[in-house]
Formats: sequence, structure tokens, C-alpha cells
Amino acid sequence: MAYQLEGQLLEVCSCEVLCPCWIGEMPDGGTCEGVVAYHIDRGQVDGIDVSGHTFALTGHIPGNALDGNWKVAMFIDQEASPEQRDAILNAFSGKLGGPLADVAQLVGEVVSVEQTPISFTVVEGKGTLKIGSVVDAEMAPYVGPTGEVTTLHESVFTTIPGSPAYVAKAGRYKRNSEQYGIVDVDLKDHNAIQGLFRFEA
Repeated sequence: MAYQLEGQLLEVCSCEVLCPCWIGEMPDGGTCEGVVAYHIDRGQVDGIDVSGHTFALTGHIPGNALDGNWKVAMFIDQEASPEQRDAILNAFSGKLGGPLADVAQLVGEVVSVEQTPISFTVVEGKGTLKIGSVVDAEMAPYVGPTGEVTTLHESVFTTIPGSPAYVAKAGRYKRNSEQYGIVDVDLKDHNAIQGLFRFEA
């Protein structure tokens, strides 16, 4: 088995709630400026333990997400060893196939790969994400009348294939990314997604 990964997703973007990309429509405003972060609670890649580490990307989607040609900068937490960093990159860049390759094939240009401090926390449903000095976001899922989290199933596009997504809203989303040729963002109350993932290949 090339990889087996379990963990949590935090995602935020410039679209209104709910992001049209998830149902295969054009993003609000014609483009999407997003951040996706995967925290691996338990996992291995080619026999290398990568538990406790985080992979994230921030990027520009120039149109419909399914058309690809995303421009992204990739990040791995600075605590990962060189061996763990390479293993995580191999999995999330799609080199090892499986569900992660389905998402990775949408990336057209990787402008940077860096290790940096990443803070990824979820407490009582409230998620916070900080990626160095590049990203600062806070989000919480919507809750239905029964108290259950609002979920999105069987969407045509997903960053967590095989798992339901929790529809959320970001109270804060700041991105300082001009150095990567990707526009800065400073928004409140826009789209966010949370979720759990289990990937195997």
C-alpha cells in the first residue's frame, strides 16, 4: 500500500457560502482564491510514519475548478523531517495515485514548496488555520435544527474524495500571497469547508 492517511480538512476560499465549485459551477466572481489544509492524525506513506503533520496549499483557480490549471504554493509543517516532507509531497502531488491524484491532477503550476510553521486546530467545531505569515483563517460549520452539522454528500467536486464535507463559514480569511504571484485576500463571512478524510492507495 502506497499510503494510508486519516485526518481533518480545513478549507477556505473567496466564494460566497456555499462555494459553487463543489457542485461543478463557476466560482463567484469567475475565479476562486483558496486555501486547503490537511492535518494527518494517523498515517504512513511508503512505510514512513507521517502522523501529526500538515500539508497545505494556497492557490488561484482561474475558472471552473474541474477545468484545472490551478496555480498553487504548497506548504508542509516545519516539524516534518526531510524524509517525511518528501513522502507527504509524493502523496499529495499525486505521484502515488489514488484519491489524492484525482485532486492533484487539477494543479497546473506549483510556484513554491516550503516548510513553515502551521497551526491547525479544531475545538468544539471551530477551526483555525495559520500558515506562517501567509494565511490566517477561522471558521465554523453550520448546524441544522437538530444540532447536527450541515453536510454535503455526493458533490461533483471535492477535496476529500469519499467523505462528506461540513458546510462552514469563515469569520476571518486573510492571505498574504503576492510573493507567489497569487493575489492577497482579506475577507469575512465567506465560504469554508471542514471535514474528515481517509485516503488509501
